Amino acid sequence: MPTELSQHWRLQPGVTFLNHGSFGPSPIVVCREREAWSAELEREPMDFFVRRLGPALDEASATVASFFGTSARNLAFVPNATWGMNCVAASVPLQPGDEVLLTDQEYGAVVRIWGQRCAQVGARTTLARLPSPPESAEQFVNAIVAAITPKTRLLIVSHVTSQTSTVFPVSAICQAAKARGVPVCIDGPHALAMRDVNLDQIGCDYYCASGHKWLSGPFGSGFLYVSPAKQGSLRPAIVSWGKRLDDAQSSWRDELHWFGTSDPAPFLALPAAIEFLREYRLEKFRTETHDLAQYARQQLIEHADAEPITPDSIDWYGSMVTMRLPRVVPSASWPARQHPLQIEMWERHRIEAPVIQWKDAVHVRVSCHLYNDTADVDRLVQAVRQFTVEQ
Repeated sequence: MPTELSQHWRLQPGVTFLNHGSFGPSPIVVCREREAWSAELEREPMDFFVRRLGPALDEASATVASFFGTSARNLAFVPNATWGMNCVAASVPLQPGDEVLLTDQEYGAVVRIWGQRCAQVGARTTLARLPSPPESAEQFVNAIVAAITPKTRLLIVSHVTSQTSTVFPVSAICQAAKARGVPVCIDGPHALAMRDVNLDQIGCDYYCASGHKWLSGPFGSGFLYVSPAKQGSLRPAIVSWGKRLDDAQSSWRDELHWFGTSDPAPFLALPAAIEFLREYRLEKFRTETHDLAQYARQQLIEHADAEPITPDSIDWYGSMVTMRLPRVVPSASWPARQHPLQIEMWERHRIEAPVIQWKDAVHVRVSCHLYNDTADVDRLVQAVRQFTVEQ
């Protein structure tokens, strides 16, 4: 992969950044677009908010919606997927004894959101325990279906998991859940750009997304997709005026788009991120970043005795891969304190990559974007190997 692509980012010299999956920085062209919108706001705030913002959001949401296979009327901007998930939690009716089903690979913040929501009304969360490593998509679907009960009111699944980097067969999961009358909410931050996301075809009821990961949109740019059948019952996480400031026709999206005075530049700059990847070519981006993740997988196996947790296929992992490190001892102080390997990778080597303890084992997650190359991966592998020898 050509290292000169790093010139499109404002990356700190001397840092090996292999954590785009957590906090993906934007290309310079996207940063400049965001800065230009902020400057427009500062020049004449009244005109911007009252007259220009509504049409600008409409135009931006039409671009984003088209890119992800839906209509703008089904999509509203939110700062991030967590914000969107809170909206869903505020909207789904739950009664005492009801169940919300998640999987044992779900993101910790999502588990916490639904744990608190269920506790408020006397409902409960339940877990579908998935095979690791999986052998087929059918295994995943069957494990989830087996955990559905007559009390299940909603299923939460990731499109691409944060901890394990696993790509879920979300369309098949949605189809199976719908056949049993269970609506589905997908946590989808990692899938944007990494996968081909067609929201209308997936068949979910809600899709929560963050634009700052693989899509490389600005921090604070995300969206919430809501199927037409669920839009009337959608409730915002933050209650404000609930309407546009111009005279345009109202919609369910107004509750989310105006949540008080704030800078909407991240939303308005999101189309610039889409254009950046389109110009590079999406399939080329996906192939190259997967190939680098695959290289990391193989190097960690050969030189750090790492173990894979998914099959070696782009169907199971894309631009990001998580590997088990059986020779690294779990930390008793985690998550209150970072694992010693995490600390050493930064303090000794200036490498940014998450070290995750999952299912009583230590894992390292490697995220690959266009500014990364094999030399970045080699530095990480050497750091992990050195730690396993010295611990």
